[in-house]
Amino acid sequence: MNLEEMSGLELMKFAITLPGNMGDQGIAGVIPMKIVEAEEGSVIFQAKADDRHSNPLGAVHGGFAATVLDSATGCAVHTMLPAGVGYGTVDLNVKMLRPVPYNEALTASAKVIDQTKSMVIADGVLEDAAGRAYAYATATCRIIESRKTG
Repeated sequence: MNLEEMSGLELMKFAITLPGNMGDQGIAGVIPMKIVEAEEGSVIFQAKADDRHSNPLGAVHGGFAATVLDSATGCAVHTMLPAGVGYGTVDLNVKMLRPVPYNEALTASAKVIDQTKSMVIADGVLEDAAGRAYAYATATCRIIESRKTG
């Protein structure tokens, strides 16, 4: 299996099959999250804040929600891209709706809402099992064409 030949959607679906699919390296080692569903234009992540995500006042730092939503919206964008094409977030707007709870399973659902030749816009929401929203985000991503020359 050559990952470089997989579309963004194929990569997301492949990641779901891996144990601990986001691994414990990089950002997933700091923010425990995993992708659990992927379709063209949408993804669902699971995440849970713990004591590592505290701000100086003892609440969950807003960066937790922002990071999870950046990852989810970015992966939703990636599901729309062919093999060898990437993206980069150029704008992330996050609205904190209520304090994120500690040690509670949360879901981040994200979907693409518009796409042009060079940009994709996705939105996402971080919520609990009862459907209570904790944060909402909109991300604008620039499509980065492959620089491979054959």
